[in-house]
Amino acid sequence: MTEPTLPRIRPEIAALPPYRQGKQAGADAFKLSSNENPFEPLPSVLEALTHTAPINRYPDATAGALRARLGERYDVDADAVHVASGSVSILHQLVLGTSTVGDEVIYAWRSFEAYPSLPLVAGATGIQVPLAPGARHDLDAMADAVTDRTRVIIVCTPNNPTGPIVTSAEFAAFVARVPQDVLIILDEAYAEFVTAPDAVDGLSERIFEQHPNVVVLRTFSKAYGLAGLRVGYAIGHPSVLDAARTTGIPLSVTSAAERAAIASLDAEDELLARVAVIVERRTSLVEGLRAQGWDVPDAQANFIWLPTGERTDAAAAAFVSADLIVRPFSGDGIRISVGEEESIDRVLAVAKEIGA
Repeated sequence: MTEPTLPRIRPEIAALPPYRQGKQAGADAFKLSSNENPFEPLPSVLEALTHTAPINRYPDATAGALRARLGERYDVDADAVHVASGSVSILHQLVLGTSTVGDEVIYAWRSFEAYPSLPLVAGATGIQVPLAPGARHDLDAMADAVTDRTRVIIVCTPNNPTGPIVTSAEFAAFVARVPQDVLIILDEAYAEFVTAPDAVDGLSERIFEQHPNVVVLRTFSKAYGLAGLRVGYAIGHPSVLDAARTTGIPLSVTSAAERAAIASLDAEDELLARVAVIVERRTSLVEGLRAQGWDVPDAQANFIWLPTGERTDAAAAAFVSADLIVRPFSGDGIRISVGEEESIDRVLAVAKEIGA
């Protein structure tokens, strides 16, 4: 049988591996591969989901109620808030709105694995800047990489998958070096888990007001436990966010997601108490691994990083054999999400067996 003639696909797209989600876990395994919140939704959030708009009706294309609520929370106009189906959607929208053939997008590496696809899909060129010692962003090197072709720089803090933060002083010095017409995306998907007192906080510091070329991203997927509903948001200058609103897929935020996000904000004290529990588990995991001799970078999100290097695939297989589904990055390391309390001792036991 002859192969059919297929439509022509851009070669760079055909060569790009699709985004690889963390492996799913069986009924008896702990899924520690996707940085999800291990807690079930709060009763008040589930209650909100029972009162969603009829599913035969389209949602509000602007997520107006949630934008208004976030605007009130952060003391900004609703036009300075953009809501989409996860913060990664906003990343795509902003890169599409600013970058095309001949332009450059700078990001640290290793960092969030979706970053390489962003410029490529837009037709632009991605510029990867290696992490500094300690698996941290090298902001000086990133600023040095800026050219007249640079349109976007993405800063992920805490960095996924390695864990360290960018400090407030580091980010301020970095922004001062970047031309004002270059968009800086401060990706703070894990901000609620940060305990480092010197960490940058784009929203509390209102960096987007001092520097209109900075957009701050947050999500309800991690700390708020709404990963399955897909809702994230950006705070920034309305004219910059208009580019994201223009390039975004209309009606992508469902009524259920919007209502659940608002209910989560109403129950924030309860949710942040759960975050504190995850931080305690993270601390136990880091301390236990370091006691075994593992060189674990500073962990400020809801995961830790094991620098397993060439042993990564074999080490990941050992975790899977113990019903621990982790996220390996072949030849580099393993990201392990902080999950259920019962998983902590099992992770430490396997790590000890592997050996630092």
